Amino acid sequence: MLLAALRYKAWADGRTVAAVRQIAAQMNAAPFDFARQQLNHMVRVEELFRARLLAEAEPHDSTNTARLPTLGELTTRLDRSNAWLQAYAAGLSAEQWQEQLRFTFVDGQRGSLSRQEVVYHLVNHGTYHRGAIGHALDLAGGPRPADTFTVFIHAEEPGRRLWALDADA
Repeated sequence: MLLAALRYKAWADGRTVAAVRQIAAQMNAAPFDFARQQLNHMVRVEELFRARLLAEAEPHDSTNTARLPTLGELTTRLDRSNAWLQAYAAGLSAEQWQEQLRFTFVDGQRGSLSRQEVVYHLVNHGTYHRGAIGHALDLAGGPRPADTFTVFIHAEEPGRRLWALDADA
């Protein structure tokens, strides 16, 4: 299920970035900048947890930055993160999924999560921040993509919409 959730996350992130791109040219920069801030936070958290999963030095000392990267840079990093997460998760054994990782958050608090819990956190974390971006899209009068798991599943497997026709036969 987590592998499907990671595919969903990548799909939903892509739809959100496409919607943010549509509000980029508007005169009111606040919703666009807020969306970039949320995407920046999302990808930095993913990069931090990638380092923790790999037992590498953490690449950031905070979960956001004063200078916002361009939408293009954020898109590239988010796409790279999603591809890596899917490949990484697909290669884990049942035992590795359960392995506990110990780390220190950027605020100095210590933490411990299994690899499975880290992946779940990243899926859930992205959902939360895409929701915040959706509010910014609403404020900008931009499109708000339907990005729920059910929409994803039916887009990925359109045959599921046909079950009622089969039942009547």
